[in-house]
Amino acid sequence: MPKVIPTALRALAASIAAATVIASSFAQENEPILPLPAAPRVDARKAALGQYLFNDKRLSRDNSTSCASCHDLSRGGADGRVTGIGVGGARGIVNVPTVFNSSLNFRQHWDGLAASLEEQIPHPVTNPIEMGSNWTEVLAKLSKDAPLAEEFKKTYPAGGLEAANLVDAIATYERTLVTPNARFDKYLRGDASALSADELRGYRLFKSYGCVACHQGVNVGGNMFQTFGVMGDYFAQRGNPSPADLGRFNVTKKASDRHVFKVPSLRNVALTAPYFHDGSARTLDEAVEVMFRFQLGRTASAQDKALIVKFLQTLTGEFNGKPLRPGAPRQD
Repeated sequence: MPKVIPTALRALAASIAAATVIASSFAQENEPILPLPAAPRVDARKAALGQYLFNDKRLSRDNSTSCASCHDLSRGGADGRVTGIGVGGARGIVNVPTVFNSSLNFRQHWDGLAASLEEQIPHPVTNPIEMGSNWTEVLAKLSKDAPLAEEFKKTYPAGGLEAANLVDAIATYERTLVTPNARFDKYLRGDASALSADELRGYRLFKSYGCVACHQGVNVGGNMFQTFGVMGDYFAQRGNPSPADLGRFNVTKKASDRHVFKVPSLRNVALTAPYFHDGSARTLDEAVEVMFRFQLGRTASAQDKALIVKFLQTLTGEFNGKPLRPGAPRQD
């Protein structure tokens, strides 16, 4: 068995235990945003295998790219680039969404192509721009790894090392990637000292301006589709149209789904710049400005927008019992 797997099992068990420290009652009631729940209890052996595979570059055609290459846990679960980079340095066409808390989204991908983590995971493996491989090639490589194959046989006695079990293991691991205990969660649970006066004002503005119409629930988004450009033509203003701009239309082919996207979660949003499906907003300030103009159709003072940004910064949670931190500046 690869030495990393027992180590991963111990680390994973510790992270799950830390994530389950959740208060049982909420002091803030009738709020549109809810505290992030504890990570679910999962089969730790399956999750450890999933963690191993999540970081395994053999899932890509040329052994250059793993899930973690784009979903870097030290960069808020994303990669910090405008769009992702896959095998052979191929440039993707959408901004990489965070993997943190992705299990709480109602669908996966910007266009909602996948209904679950299990449905989503094969897509990057077979996408020619991302990992550019297929399950036959992946299994041929992994089957030569006798300790890994043996661990799969023990963990999945009925099937062992097969595609469905690879997917199940990765999905099980991804369900542990929950980031509880953001300062805003602590406020929701009754800690009045968790937010500063300015951050609390920012939250009240976030509600009063209508941002919560789309960004609410436990994931502060990720639970509905919405047109990008409700109150203005964002794409005409930006220019340089891309097939990815069609959003949900690429899945359904319905005219009403043109420029419709899954509303992203705002959990850990301070760590996941640049923003939007096209990565066009370099900072939270820019993203808030675009939202006011094209989604709300409203103007706001610079002070109000700055206060909303301060609130958004309170949505950064913890992972493995430690506060998430910004990643190092990108050099590419």
